[in-house]
Amino acid sequence: MPAIRRCPGEKYLGKLAPVDMREQVTIVGDGAMATVCSILLTAGGHDVTMWGAFAESINRLRHDRENHRLLPGVSIPADVRLTASDADCFDGASLILSAVPTQYMRSVWNRLSPHVPDGVPIISVAKGIENDTLLRPTQVIADVLTLRKCNLAALSGPNIAAEIARQLPATAVAAAADADLARRVQQVFSTHWFRVYTNDDVIGTELAGATKNVIALAAGILDGLAAGNNAKAALVTRGLVEITRLGVAMGAQESTFGGLAGMGDLITTCVSPEGRNRTVGEQIGQGKSLAQVLGQMNSVAEGVPTTKSVMALSRRHNVEMPITRAVHAVLFEGKSARAAIADLMARESKAERNG
Repeated sequence: MPAIRRCPGEKYLGKLAPVDMREQVTIVGDGAMATVCSILLTAGGHDVTMWGAFAESINRLRHDRENHRLLPGVSIPADVRLTASDADCFDGASLILSAVPTQYMRSVWNRLSPHVPDGVPIISVAKGIENDTLLRPTQVIADVLTLRKCNLAALSGPNIAAEIARQLPATAVAAAADADLARRVQQVFSTHWFRVYTNDDVIGTELAGATKNVIALAAGILDGLAAGNNAKAALVTRGLVEITRLGVAMGAQESTFGGLAGMGDLITTCVSPEGRNRTVGEQIGQGKSLAQVLGQMNSVAEGVPTTKSVMALSRRHNVEMPITRAVHAVLFEGKSARAAIADLMARESKAERNG
């Protein structure tokens, strides 16, 4: 794989933060997004510790300075401290970043909870909904750390890890109820190729990031069936309608779904050949079973378990989500992809605003 590419004309990774504004960040997780975040943070002059759950994996990363399995060809910055030690991973931390897939968050944070320092803000980059509880990532963290003071934020947007690692221009949203924390996250993660905006809608930002993965599975299924661009455009448009409908029912701001965390991330995930969820859907559309596809993957496709959670949320909040229902039927109920599409096309005719 070619070396990491810098943007034209740039001779350095980013503008270093002034000494009095530098953060000491512990990243919980050692996957692709954790690696990308370590690059962004060190580019801004911040000190980074990356924690992994398995000593063998961390030792390999320490030796190779590269995640060959999840992000090949991308170097982990030399200044990043790699550790599998629970006891000292948070030493000196002024910020904590949670980069663990949603379905594994509870076990990881239960393991680390005795060592989490009080009052240190925690930022989540996970995009999913926990199956058993139907909680969003920041809610899972708060639930585990219930007796501690937690200031929580979410960082989300159209963020394909490999593209960010190649320093291709990208954007994200830092969402927090505390406006000062949102601005702090914005400042910490901003580089010359990564622009961060802020909002106060954590619910919408996290729901958008989770639900768009379900629509991306459907987009991949269409690609696998060679259903065409008209079908893809309709899917993305109507998919945005139904995930917005759910978000508003759950207390999110409608405008969030038209922004980077919603429409922006949805477009990227539905069209990028590097998107995991779209790729899973594509292989299912080509005739493979879900078990076959997941058995061949090196990484986690959050949209698969999240489909179950979103279906449960749609029932809880009495929200009609026909695309999500169709994806669920294909993944978990044995329905063929072609039959699911036929049923969607045969639905009762409606006005666009009410459909």
